[in-house]
Amino acid sequence: MDLKSKIILISGPTASGKSSFAIKVAKKVDGEIINADSMQVYKELKILSARPDPKRYQKIKHHLYGFHNVKKNFSTGDWLKLVIKKIKEVQKRKKTPILVGGTGLYFKALTDGLVKIPNISFKLRNQIRDLQKKLGQKKFYEKLLKLDPSSIGKINPTDTQRSIRAYEVKKFTKKSLTEWVKNTKPNFMEDDFFKVYIDFPRHELIERINVRTREMIENGAIKEVKDFIKLRVRKDKIANKAIGVNEIKEYLKKQKNLNDTRDKIAIKTRQYAKRQSTWARGNMISWIKLKPQNLNNFLKKI
Repeated sequence: MDLKSKIILISGPTASGKSSFAIKVAKKVDGEIINADSMQVYKELKILSARPDPKRYQKIKHHLYGFHNVKKNFSTGDWLKLVIKKIKEVQKRKKTPILVGGTGLYFKALTDGLVKIPNISFKLRNQIRDLQKKLGQKKFYEKLLKLDPSSIGKINPTDTQRSIRAYEVKKFTKKSLTEWVKNTKPNFMEDDFFKVYIDFPRHELIERINVRTREMIENGAIKEVKDFIKLRVRKDKIANKAIGVNEIKEYLKKQKNLNDTRDKIAIKTRQYAKRQSTWARGNMISWIKLKPQNLNNFLKKI
């Protein structure tokens, strides 16, 4: 298959080997790799975000990794502006852009366009999140359908994040999220993309996550968090949500021992991987799903 004229998208749950697979694809199609992971943009979170090591780039150019300061938030809209520009630059050099990451919203913004919804107050957003926690996802979803019947069939009943988003949009703007989406136009055509999702069996992924968590601790994650603390990043900044930051902070305060800290990071990472898989099932229906044992066969066909 000829993929050199395409924008290649590679996604999958955390620890599924996206970065190394992307390098192999890039060698085949003369490509350059562009980051599509919301935590790998932060220069101060190299280890905890599992940012690719420049030593392993294998002469493949990588873009939009480790360039943003943790003291400043970085939105999907910020990423989309930069990535559109970067895709065009790569194409101008007659290279193939390969976007790699696990942030579903980034890919959705690129393929479907970014919905320009007015800013919703933090007060309302927090109220709705509290409501969802109080009711549980099942009852909250039922409440969403009463508020916004157009969500039926459009939002997966188990998709907590999207359910909350649909609820707050309808509550604040009086217009359904589906109406806002309908009036949104993407920057590229659907045929411009070739989309691959690495679909790892859960039991294998759990072991990979456990191994990577141990390696993060061994490779300096604790020092990384010590340095992060010194920066005095405000609590409302997105970088604080990186898995491992709060867990290691607890360890440094002697609230947890190292084994408990490592286990807690691994558990939170597994939970995150599960949310990524749920997102993929509801939002990446048209993507080619590849099992890990089929990756080499795929590469041979390129």
